[in-house]
Amino acid sequence: MASHSLFTRSWKQLSIPANILRLWLGITWIYAGWNKATDSGFLNQASPHYIGAQLDSYIPTSPIGFFLRHLIEHATLIGWVTLLGEFAIGFALLAGVAMQLAALGGFALSLTFWLSSTWSVKPYFLGSDTAYMAMWLALFFAIRQSGKGRKSDALIPNLSDRREVVRLAGVAALAVAGAFLGGKFRAKNPTPEAGAAITTLTALPIGGVFKFVAADGQPAILFRTKAGVFAYSRICTHQGCTVDYNASANLLQCPCHGAQFDPAAGAKVMGGPAPRPLSSIKVAIKGEKIVQI
Repeated sequence: MASHSLFTRSWKQLSIPANILRLWLGITWIYAGWNKATDSGFLNQASPHYIGAQLDSYIPTSPIGFFLRHLIEHATLIGWVTLLGEFAIGFALLAGVAMQLAALGGFALSLTFWLSSTWSVKPYFLGSDTAYMAMWLALFFAIRQSGKGRKSDALIPNLSDRREVVRLAGVAALAVAGAFLGGKFRAKNPTPEAGAAITTLTALPIGGVFKFVAADGQPAILFRTKAGVFAYSRICTHQGCTVDYNASANLLQCPCHGAQFDPAAGAKVMGGPAPRPLSSIKVAIKGEKIVQI
């Protein structure tokens, strides 16, 4: 009864414009979490949509690129925190639980998204994150003003109140359930079988480089020279970050801790903390195709 009362009061205490914002943002954040939970590539290192690959792509243009560079080695954890956070913020807002904190969380996420993924969108109003920042901030002050003087509407939840702890636990449980259910709808990433074509000789001329997913699901990179073709895993042997090819230096480089590998010399370590070369992947030319063997 108390939870039902809280839910009803939370909708009655806000003005119609604030409730419209609340409904829109709550549903949108739950959908954002669902979109990540059902994305087979978001937490898969072998996918070009992997959260780590996304963070890596933001670094050159983001004003917080130096910070993102340190997050890449913990990309999977960051992905889980973002996914569960979006679910939790959406459910808390709609249920009327710790709404001020949820609104600030939504604002913080939107600010982070703007400084990373949509910072380079010009003019700024073409990117949605700045608009979401303004909406979250407006909703925060609307919630704060409407709950002024009531302890139950405090910015920081009262963890000594058993009912408040139960409500927060309920929101957390809904977030986990949303992530789990989304995983059930997640499509599997197709990976090529051994012997399947990776690409063709026409698509990969001599001197070319081609990224692909190996038969075991790991991200890999293929090189073609006058001497033939060879490929390596892109998983760094230091702490498992995904390396990329620097054409100007002719090296495979890890964005996390600076390990460098020479693809022309068996991917041996040329610098950084990596203890051993990258794993080799067997490939061959068969007719007009390049295949993994």
